[in-house]
Amino acid sequence: MPLFATTYRYVADSDAARDATRPAHRAYLAELTARGELALSGPYVGGEGGALLVFEAASEADAVALTDADPFVVEGLVAEVSVRQWQTVSGRLAQHV
Repeated sequence: MPLFATTYRYVADSDAARDATRPAHRAYLAELTARGELALSGPYVGGEGGALLVFEAASEADAVALTDADPFVVEGLVAEVSVRQWQTVSGRLAQHV
């Protein structure tokens, strides 16, 4: 199944709102992991707030739909989303995806 690298840029000054929404966000990501639709995810460290999520989906539209249902997105805490199909070629993790 194709992989889709998805980046989030969080709304400025949304730390408190993200903290309040994080349990629902993480529960949603756990559900996607259990269904085999989320390969990796995590926030960037330092700098502007954002995250990288790698979805396994049949199409870009399906990956966008997974993003649209994320509580962070639903609650308006993500200012910008980018979804692009991504092909792994080499590296230690490439053999696992």
